[in-house]
Amino acid sequence: MIRKDLTPAMEDYLKGAYLLRERGEDITVLALAEALKVTPPSVTGMVKRLAGLGLIEHTPYRLIELTPAGTAVALEIVRHHRLLELYLAEFLGMAWDEVHSEADRLEHHISEDLEERIAERLGQPAIDPHGDPIPARDLTLPERDLVRLSALRPGVQATIARVSNQEPGLLHYLGTLGMVPGAVVTFVEVAPYGNVVTVKVGAGKGAVHSIAGEVASRVLTMPTSDEVAAPH
Repeated sequence: MIRKDLTPAMEDYLKGAYLLRERGEDITVLALAEALKVTPPSVTGMVKRLAGLGLIEHTPYRLIELTPAGTAVALEIVRHHRLLELYLAEFLGMAWDEVHSEADRLEHHISEDLEERIAERLGQPAIDPHGDPIPARDLTLPERDLVRLSALRPGVQATIARVSNQEPGLLHYLGTLGMVPGAVVTFVEVAPYGNVVTVKVGAGKGAVHSIAGEVASRVLTMPTSDEVAAPH
């Protein structure tokens, strides 16, 4: 099975399944339907087609699993996508909350030669504008030990390394707070009710912001201390 035998829709399903797995979520019909904004019956039909091609394994009413061949296709599309995002941000000046949708449209249509030219022009990067890992040419991924902002212990300082959600509104919001990859943040506290997290952004005095716990859980960090686990 090679990519030229697949439609863009098939590639979207494989990438969607991989991204669910990357986030540590179960790959189910409902989860894929929500992620791809399609109906569950549409997912069921596509899953059967992809299973017939040996790209996924699925037994009705059980979890969906990517086969090694399916994972390879998904990683290739993810590599295209994240390289495109970085290229659009660095060379075309697009904002980090704009590049995702553009890369979605382009990722299926670039050749392997163009992919490599983009990678060379960018210096064979390891991460995209959101801090997401870019698969290498051999489809291996860089390893980083990251901790969710919401899981930090009060007083722990960390550097934002990744935002694991490319919803434009959320990215724009975080950008206005200065909570972007490379920014230094300090976990201040979490409210006893409502799961509202208070963080300081920036070194020194910095700016203090209160954000929803769900938002904080999407921000992955590299702490400066070994004792990072929060007591809550």
